[in-house]
Amino acid sequence: MEGSAEARQGEAEVSVNLALIPIFLALGAFVGFLAGLLGIGGGFTIVPVLVEVFTHEGVRSDHLLPLAIGTSAASIVFTAFASARAHHKRGAVSWPIVVAMAPGLVLGSLVGAQIASALPMRPMAALFGSFTWLTSWQMLRNVVPHPTRELPGRFALFSMGTLIGLVAGMVGTGGAFLAVPFMTRCNIKVHTAVATSAAIGWPVSVAATIGYVLAGLPQDDLPRYSVGYVYLPALVVIAIASMALAPLGARVAHAWPVARLKRAFALMLFVLGAWMWWKAVS
Repeated sequence: MEGSAEARQGEAEVSVNLALIPIFLALGAFVGFLAGLLGIGGGFTIVPVLVEVFTHEGVRSDHLLPLAIGTSAASIVFTAFASARAHHKRGAVSWPIVVAMAPGLVLGSLVGAQIASALPMRPMAALFGSFTWLTSWQMLRNVVPHPTRELPGRFALFSMGTLIGLVAGMVGTGGAFLAVPFMTRCNIKVHTAVATSAAIGWPVSVAATIGYVLAGLPQDDLPRYSVGYVYLPALVVIAIASMALAPLGARVAHAWPVARLKRAFALMLFVLGAWMWWKAVS
């Protein structure tokens, strides 16, 4: 009886706050544009914002990051689909790479979600902040990796897919911050690498979403309208906005030099990474 009362109290604390809808809309539009422009899923932006939202809405501290990361992964299912579809129409996606890496991506993402949901808040926040800084550093350098090899065989692509899926599943992203440098070092053109990484983000995010749903189902004190570690109201609004803006980002990616935009986004990522580290040590 006591457990049921606590669960009802947890549900009462977090319902659908309509005042959050504009925040979710703006967040979805921003990450959708970035997904099309840079081939990234936007998880490094979504997760810190959702952590702050869930904190103010009364979610238990040990559920903050899994719920934010799971919701981010679920939103990237739609963002990555819209972005990959837009790039595919331009013939930019290398589908043989996607097919070769997909089994590893799915396996790694499923395992990564379980690891992340089991880690305490502080180490997970530090890990997320570190990978955010890594992505920021890659963008600030704005150096296209020099091709040092040809694309490896299917087993190596499966193995690399597993690694990318593992990390992406843990931090709720589409894995572009690892996939794009890997492909460009394998003599894949930058636009093709960006477009292919957008397509890769779809199996990563689907598998990670399943992982976070399964990890969260045994929890009885999550917010109302959550399915496992996926908060449906945020997912729906973010997904609608991101799918609407991803095609625009893809059009811009093929028309503009994006170096300046990447530097601006990198600086924002550095701030978000610092904020997550502050969460880890405070």
